[in-house]
Amino acid sequence: MEQQEMSKKQTMPFKEQMHVLKRILKYAHPYRYQFAIAISLSVVLAIINAILPRIIQVFIDDHLTPGAATLRTIIFFASLHFGVTLIRMIVWYFELYIFNMASEKTVKHIRESLYTKLHSLGMRFFDQTSTGWIITRATNDTEAMKDFWNVFLTIMQGVFGVVISLGAMFFLDASVAVWILLFAPVLLLVIRFYQVYSSKTYIEMKSKLSSLNTKLAETINGMSIIQQFRQERRLQKEFEETNQSYYDSRYSMVRINAILLSPVINFLYTMAVVLILGIFGVNALQNPVEVGIIYAFTSYANDFFRPLTRLMDSLSLFQDGIISSSRILTVMDNEEYVPDQEDKPEATIEIGKIEFKDVSFSYDGKTDVLKNINFTVNPGETVALVGHTGSGKSSIINVLMRFYDFQSGEVLIDGRSILEYPMRELRHKTGLVLQDSFLFYGTIKDNIRIKNDQIKDREIIQAARFVQADRFIEELPGEYDAKVVERGASFSSGQKQLISFASTIVRDPKILILDEATANIDTETEALIQEGLNRMRKGRTTVAIAHRLSTIRDADQILVLDNGRIIERGSHDELIASGGKYKDMYELQNIGLQLNG
Repeated sequence: MEQQEMSKKQTMPFKEQMHVLKRILKYAHPYRYQFAIAISLSVVLAIINAILPRIIQVFIDDHLTPGAATLRTIIFFASLHFGVTLIRMIVWYFELYIFNMASEKTVKHIRESLYTKLHSLGMRFFDQTSTGWIITRATNDTEAMKDFWNVFLTIMQGVFGVVISLGAMFFLDASVAVWILLFAPVLLLVIRFYQVYSSKTYIEMKSKLSSLNTKLAETINGMSIIQQFRQERRLQKEFEETNQSYYDSRYSMVRINAILLSPVINFLYTMAVVLILGIFGVNALQNPVEVGIIYAFTSYANDFFRPLTRLMDSLSLFQDGIISSSRILTVMDNEEYVPDQEDKPEATIEIGKIEFKDVSFSYDGKTDVLKNINFTVNPGETVALVGHTGSGKSSIINVLMRFYDFQSGEVLIDGRSILEYPMRELRHKTGLVLQDSFLFYGTIKDNIRIKNDQIKDREIIQAARFVQADRFIEELPGEYDAKVVERGASFSSGQKQLISFASTIVRDPKILILDEATANIDTETEALIQEGLNRMRKGRTTVAIAHRLSTIRDADQILVLDNGRIIERGSHDELIASGGKYKDMYELQNIGLQLNG
């Protein structure tokens, strides 16, 4: 996906940036009153900043230069300047506090919206998108939004500061102010050039950061395989190349910032001061010039260029925020949703009868991976799906679980279309056990309960005993409160699978789906849970993908798939007697077991 983004565009046009800005500003709408107060305080702050040089100017020209200053006058102007400065500090504090609190809430709102959106997306999105890309959107890009919102405060302070300081200069001497105003076109050209160049660099930089995160995620998740095959040096070299590429893009950004930001503005400010001193110096050759006016003008010139310096420094953060906003909106605009349901409230799964009628399914909308699938599983029966890799076994599970939408045919549960059941009803009444079980950080109890506080501790213990998981859990320090580290790394594959069985059975599902659930379990552990599996299947409709054919000998019906079609069906004995593909697979596995034995 990242490569697709880069191929589509290397720069972001100004019009598109404004479109992104308009959309991302909608997330600030709930906090518009706080932002409005902060903007009002920015105006007050700009006015106060214009008043302070005026106080010094009046004191110099009206009292100090004529020699009319008294101790009372000095104390008055000093107190006035101190009081206005104190008010300035208070206003500045509330402006920063209110604006930053509103911006933090806005970023929090964006992050929560993004997280909610990710949970609404279908499995197709996650199958086609790298983990590193998603993590970058949810972490780096949302984090960049914090500085992005602070840029708006800088922009407000800059605009109000420039306008009011320019107005103050026109009030003092309009002819000199016009000369200062001539610097504006130069500034606009610099800003425009920076905006175009930095947009291209930031897009490239963000893309390479995603690649870096993807490389890290893959390496950490596959560390055991990397060390097993001694691939550390190769992957270290690949990471160094990716990291160097990211460094090069960062270097380009630093270089353009160093050239076009503060140095350019400071140079223009120096030229403005030289111009002010030159104009007043020439005027002084003909008529006396008040010292206070020169001081005020240089102060206002500083107030004119200083916000622009901060504004130019913030442009890099603005570009970063625009690119991050665009990438967040890319996720928000994604329409790979979980398949729609008609959600009829009265539709409930009572007995769990499953029917597939001429079901065809394609992942890409072009090539069917399931072709006219027909079978029925009556309540309490077990159907097993067998076949080589890519035959369509997992695709049947994906359709039945509504991870993907099928293109044609019908899937019925209890005689009603699967489309009519609310997704909550489907998830509650269907228990899925995958080949690779995933444990969350927390305790064993949390993983069995899956944060459902309605499930009591007594039910958790009963479920664990039901699947024979209590034998190892009750030997652990803390038993059901034993800590589970990330991904359950401290437990064996068999133990993690037993916990997964318990988390499924504690919900008492009507339909049980086993996706090669015993494939990663050692023979000893498998013997322990076989009785538990038999108990789980009693009274439940079960669909099992079988890796070890010996585990499905007692299935009521076995479906043999090949290239998306059911080519054989029947019981174990019937399929062995027919002498077809199932018999070949079964005998081949037995030969393998004998050789390994």
